[in-house]
Amino acid sequence: MIDHAHDLASVRDATERLLTAVGKLDHASVTHPSRLPGWSRGHVLAHLARNADALVNVLEGRPMYVSGEARDTDIERDAPRALDVQLADLRESAARFQESGAAPADWSRTVELRNGVTDSASRVPFRRWVEVELHHVDLGIGYELEDLPAEFTEREIDFLADRFAGHPDVPATRVTDGTRAWSTGRKPGGQGPEVTVTGPPADLLGWLAGRRDGSALTAAGGPLPALPPL
Repeated sequence: MIDHAHDLASVRDATERLLTAVGKLDHASVTHPSRLPGWSRGHVLAHLARNADALVNVLEGRPMYVSGEARDTDIERDAPRALDVQLADLRESAARFQESGAAPADWSRTVELRNGVTDSASRVPFRRWVEVELHHVDLGIGYELEDLPAEFTEREIDFLADRFAGHPDVPATRVTDGTRAWSTGRKPGGQGPEVTVTGPPADLLGWLAGRRDGSALTAAGGPLPALPPL
């Protein structure tokens, strides 16, 4: 069962960690490249603020973004802003998201995100938690995948393994950290998975989320699967 109230609290805590870390930067460092190709740290921060507002739209029954072009334009517009403006926008947009999440609602309803993707409203807070945590790592300011809360890491591995489940371009794969295991990719043609991928949780998450190349993982039964973009 998804506990949206728990996830909203987790979003709030993750946002505070992010704001505290970013608040220690100077404006010059905000203009430096992030770990995301083509994006500065300012782009990441602008995206996080606009994503909070986009998810408010989702919760309140409006289109997530006016269009893909408008989304990209807003990020480009906001990326060069001064650090204090970025921080204020992050705080204010995060507060709007929390306010919308606190409003009485049917959390079992289906909502629409980008590109026709639908999900339960109850999962929207977790989706926001993913944005805040992974993009905090993407800033490249000392917060790493190993620093993520253990609960988050396990749930995001589960979420991403499910996302690639049945994908025709991903071989049947068992993903394990030695204690827990997940299945993803095509259905196996024989008795078991075609490939077993083993490694620490942070490296498994990094590979599934496209943040690491999987070189720290071991693959048995075949090469490490190449995953499609998220």
